[in-house]
Amino acid sequence: RPADRHAPFVGASAFATKAGIHASAIMKDPRTYEHVQPERVGNARALLVSDQAGRSNVLAELERAGIPLAKDDPRVGRVLDEIKRKEAEGYAFESAGASFYVLVRRLLGEVPPFFDVERFKVNVERRYNAVGERVTVAEAIVKVRVGDETLISAAEGNGPVNALDLALRKDLGRYQDLIADLALVDYKVRIYQGGSDAVTRVLIEFRDGAGERWSTIGVSANIIDASFQALTDAITYKLLRSGARADQTAA
Repeated sequence: RPADRHAPFVGASAFATKAGIHASAIMKDPRTYEHVQPERVGNARALLVSDQAGRSNVLAELERAGIPLAKDDPRVGRVLDEIKRKEAEGYAFESAGASFYVLVRRLLGEVPPFFDVERFKVNVERRYNAVGERVTVAEAIVKVRVGDETLISAAEGNGPVNALDLALRKDLGRYQDLIADLALVDYKVRIYQGGSDAVTRVLIEFRDGAGERWSTIGVSANIIDASFQALTDAITYKLLRSGARADQTAA
């Protein structure tokens, strides 16, 4: 059974803080808001990055992500402004730490041009198979450019997102060995704003062969586009954490 995030003491949100003023106080003295140390009950403190965040939240999350910046570094302000802008569009980085990591690295100019998706296409068809059973099949085609090489891959999946994931990771040229062990383990959809022009928020969780898990987010009025954003963020995160370079050669 999934653990209750809001359970007292042991829930993942029990020692989580969103508001900037609370985060600032906790960083100065945890006793201002914590009546017990999280470690005493097997938990950990979390200063979340959201539209309510302040510099303290951003600094804490940057440190956790391994991107230490001095608190008086002007880039911290730029990161905070971008986070608030993206959150206003529907992003929620407290649930997508990998997308936060990729976003910050991009703002700092530290994301090499690993690959560029020139186009993708998804087709969903309901038909009868060879034994007369009615089935629904999703097919995806993805065209990417890796350096000077253009690669086109196609795949079938259980649904449009699964087909896109398989097609995108089918052949990424020089980076293929680095993403071969990836597996999509969770997929969530949330409607950010209701009505006919609803904005869709997609959260995707990946796992690699070493057991590391990370979550990414995509936001769009089109659920497929939002899903593809999250997929490309997940792959970019994996390449960054693996130390990939834009000029590396295939293994």
